[in-house]
Amino acid sequence: MKKVLVIQAHPDPESYCQALGESYVRGIKTHSEVKVLYIRNLDFNPNLKFGYRKRTDLEPDLLKAWEDVKWADHITIIHPLWWGGLPAMAKGFFDRLFLPGFAFQKHEKTNIKWQKLLRGKTGRIIVTMDQPPLYYLLYYWSPSIRAVKKLTFEFTGVKPVKVTAIGPIRLSKDSFRAKWLKKVENLGKRDS
Repeated sequence: MKKVLVIQAHPDPESYCQALGESYVRGIKTHSEVKVLYIRNLDFNPNLKFGYRKRTDLEPDLLKAWEDVKWADHITIIHPLWWGGLPAMAKGFFDRLFLPGFAFQKHEKTNIKWQKLLRGKTGRIIVTMDQPPLYYLLYYWSPSIRAVKKLTFEFTGVKPVKVTAIGPIRLSKDSFRAKWLKKVENLGKRDS
């Protein structure tokens, strides 16, 4: 049975991202084991105070989150697009948790090679935005999606990573949102 970790990165429990996450989990539960990690409920300092120069001890919630990451065969993150990127706590979550020795390991003699310690896992990004996804791609080149997909997930070995971009959410009709809830539930079935 596949093990799926869903990372809910929206800080508002009444958000559309929350509803999308619940739909995705409904789809997964038909064939897989699932855990949901709510970044908003974790107690940790999102600031990587010393960079990689000096290790800051991980808080208990981050240690538990790391066990969930190691447990998973597939990792899905659900987040809104804010100022072209992730919500601050989600960015801090990756900064603090996907560390050298945990998610990757740099080689001592070169800066262009590293070990991908999360190899063998697959991923999905579900992102909501207030613009059409094609506009975000063509005008801005999808910086947040590329950062999470290429420079976080694939950098650490999570591959392949599929992307589902949903928008525009602002001013969207109930029928648009309901259609996407069903689509995301079906994604959950496919990812399980």
